[in-house]
Amino acid sequence: MSKIEACIFDLDGVIVDTAKYHYLAWRKLAEELGFQFTEEQNERLKGVSRMESLDILLKLGEVKVSSEEKSRLAEKKNSYYFEYISNMKSNEILPGAEEFLKIVREKGIKTALGSVSKNASTILDKLSLNDYFDVIIDGNKVTHAKPNPEVFLLGAKGLNVNPKNCVVFEDAKVGIEAAINAGMYSIGIGNSKILSEANFVINSLEEMKLERFNLL
Repeated sequence: MSKIEACIFDLDGVIVDTAKYHYLAWRKLAEELGFQFTEEQNERLKGVSRMESLDILLKLGEVKVSSEEKSRLAEKKNSYYFEYISNMKSNEILPGAEEFLKIVREKGIKTALGSVSKNASTILDKLSLNDYFDVIIDGNKVTHAKPNPEVFLLGAKGLNVNPKNCVVFEDAKVGIEAAINAGMYSIGIGNSKILSEANFVINSLEEMKLERFNLL
């Protein structure tokens, strides 16, 4: 295997527990539009950009709106989400995440955040996690959503590391696909059936040990 020189982490569902706030914000918007949005349906939105998520939501609710109205709805959803994350506390950092970030950096392995969230920097600031990342690539810096590999390739470029020497930590199927498309190793966080294309899957970063890199 290639030597692992860098770790690239998704944010929602990997480092912090903000996925629930995305769901609550989309559910609130759906209710205002006159239909119910379930947690099961929300799985389709994981790792997907805001506008693409809105397209999926509107299709589920059989709601048709103008492009101008879509922009307004997307901003409305984001305002709901921002209200939720503004009240985040450090206990919402997922189990083992901060500890593993410390270990990785102590071993001299480079780190990047690779998230399509446009609020990533706000969340990292709120939870004092910025210093754990050499490079932050978020939704403000990418053009294409996952499974397009752009976000991870930009992370590798920012770290000056060959993609084949990077490992991605992801909780979404499209995120794992993006890592594969980038030519990187991938470690899934969550459901092994959903993330079956990953090199291997763990429940959380609490289970992650550097020795596991030898299994890739």
